Amino acid sequence: MTSAAGQTPRALTVIPAVGRSTGASPAVLVLPGGGYAKQADHEAEPVAEWLASLGIHAFVLRYPVAPHRHPAPLATTKQALIWIRDGNHGLNVDPARVGVLGFSAGGHLASTLSVGVLTGDPGLDIDASVPDLSILCYPVISFVDSVHQGSVDNLAGVGATPEVLRELSTELHVTPDAPPAFLWHTADDESVPVSHSLAYAGALSRAGVSVELHVFPNGVHGIGLATGTPGADQWTVLCAEWLHRMGWAV
Repeated sequence: MTSAAGQTPRALTVIPAVGRSTGASPAVLVLPGGGYAKQADHEAEPVAEWLASLGIHAFVLRYPVAPHRHPAPLATTKQALIWIRDGNHGLNVDPARVGVLGFSAGGHLASTLSVGVLTGDPGLDIDASVPDLSILCYPVISFVDSVHQGSVDNLAGVGATPEVLRELSTELHVTPDAPPAFLWHTADDESVPVSHSLAYAGALSRAGVSVELHVFPNGVHGIGLATGTPGADQWTVLCAEWLHRMGWAV
């Protein structure tokens, strides 16, 4: 992931914002899903292009997956977010408006970033590695309740201890310092139950953190932009409105 100043790290794809004439633009780091086993292409560049159309610089990260274990994906993601905020890419990014968007296991990674799960590297476990907002799309959240076993095994390893599983259950680590969040899920998701989004949204609400949650009746897991899925296909409209209210979208 390391790169010289001004060079894009090999794991990142950059899609600059459109529609802004002056001033610094917000940026969002996009984390595709794939159960910590692969990267789902339809949750990557197409999503970044949608963000760019809202006037937001988008950076797609291909983070490490199995056989790499925790904290490798999180360490790479923190490094990427710090790099985006530092501005060595040459884009005019507002360092106070750098967010994260993740799908499924990428949503879990985004939430670990948001609640400050540690990597053990003091150079990465700093405030600059915490996003200013998060967008979580049918995210994996809990490693202890209604788990997505593939994500658990690929990230924590088969037979991980209860302590490790609790460490990676992000609903257990929300504090008032967590960033505002937009979440969406489908009620009939059979791969990652909607209880994951409900648990994280509930934890944010109890901590006094601003959160918006949308649960749509139907839609299989992994639908990305959800084109062609009635109801769930409105998530991009709702999220764009949320981003506009947050002062991020044009």
